Amino acid sequence: MCQISLNFRIFAKIFNMKKTAFIILFLTMTVFGFSQDDWAGLSRYRADNGRVLESGELPEVVFMGNSITEYWAYYHPDFFSNHNFCGRGIGGQTSSQMLARFTADVVGLHPKAVVIMAGTNDVAHNDHWVAPDKVVANIVAMCDMARANGIVPIISSIPPCAGFVWNPEIKDAAQTIVDINHRLKDYALSNNIVYVDYHTALANEQKGFPKELSDDGCHPNADTYFIMEKLVLEAIREALR
Repeated sequence: MCQISLNFRIFAKIFNMKKTAFIILFLTMTVFGFSQDDWAGLSRYRADNGRVLESGELPEVVFMGNSITEYWAYYHPDFFSNHNFCGRGIGGQTSSQMLARFTADVVGLHPKAVVIMAGTNDVAHNDHWVAPDKVVANIVAMCDMARANGIVPIISSIPPCAGFVWNPEIKDAAQTIVDINHRLKDYALSNNIVYVDYHTALANEQKGFPKELSDDGCHPNADTYFIMEKLVLEAIREALR
């Protein structure tokens, strides 16, 4: 688990980045895991989940994810509101944490579909080292939970990332992400689940983010989400057809 306290080497790298990238990374790292009493972040959306249910206006689609999903809803709120989508991303979370809150933040909202994007922070070792097989198993478990409750699952690829500013010792991030994505795609194809391939659309030759699409190499910038939105809207239409 990545802590708030940073060593000077990482802190210096962050300050040399663009302001928006610094804000993203700072916010991401300060919410890793929440407190020990709320490891899964169940308190994060509890009040808003209650508000949604009381309104009677249930979301068409819930987006379950980490900071990439969280900032998507922050940068493009109209995309979510105009389509009756609900963002349930929490910065820094691993697939295990998402699985633990899936009932509260997805099943409990009774959407027609859920878009699942997980794995970046597992590869970054935010909580602890997690084998790629476990990442895939966690996503499969979320899909099983969705289907058991009449919710259509949509699996997202992990977006490209060649290295983590908050954990620069990890040198094989790009290839690990590619390997996990291959397994996710194979599972989706074998189980009649729609797969959204952000990675192919966004990655450069080094299997990372081009500089014009990301300020920190792992998080899409505000304009990059427009590319992702075209892909996910097509996937949602296909899944709910």
